[in-house]
Amino acid sequence: MSNIKKENFTRSDIESSLRKKFPNLNKSDITESIDIILDSIIEAVALDEKVEIRGFGTFSKKYIRPRKFINPKTKKISYLGETATLHFKPSKSLIKK
Repeated sequence: MSNIKKENFTRSDIESSLRKKFPNLNKSDITESIDIILDSIIEAVALDEKVEIRGFGTFSKKYIRPRKFINPKTKKISYLGETATLHFKPSKSLIKK
């Protein structure tokens, strides 16, 4: 998977490369396995844990600061509280410059 030089790596890219590497597995098994792995990562990060996959990258929770915004149509000022998002930092071996 490290030979692929793409900006974005989608779920279907992962499925197709796993199908090539493991031709004896059927598509539904691969899809179910990816679902289980991704659900586990999301659940761990939601509980403020950091998930590191050696040679692939690190998943963590990133907080976005609270901020105010103005509706351009009504000029009304609104406030948006602190939000959290899933952050992925790829490993150096995944990013071959």
